[in-house]
Amino acid sequence: MKRLNFTLDNATVDLLDKLSEKYYKGNKSLTVRAALESLAAHQGHDGWVITGYTPIRMDHEVSCHSCGTEHSEGNVLFKPVFEKGNSPEAIEHIPSEEWVECTRCVEQAR
Repeated sequence: MKRLNFTLDNATVDLLDKLSEKYYKGNKSLTVRAALESLAAHQGHDGWVITGYTPIRMDHEVSCHSCGTEHSEGNVLFKPVFEKGNSPEAIEHIPSEEWVECTRCVEQAR
């Protein structure tokens, strides 16, 4: 383990506190690691990455892409928003199947 010394503005400190409490039981080191891993995954990637989600009210029965739980018509699920990477072959490899996520899976992905 190595100790680093750097200064964060108040808004960043507040955000770090909030995220570490919500997702990592107050462990700020794990919070910073997750943020850096997320940033690294989005930088210079070749394929597609999910950059966010859009809520969508389903007009038919559908299963969550991640956990497979079935959801009935009228439920609000979340459709991923994809970001294309640098690969010239990325266009050919964008997921073509219906892809929605339930609230639980979206929260776990954050």
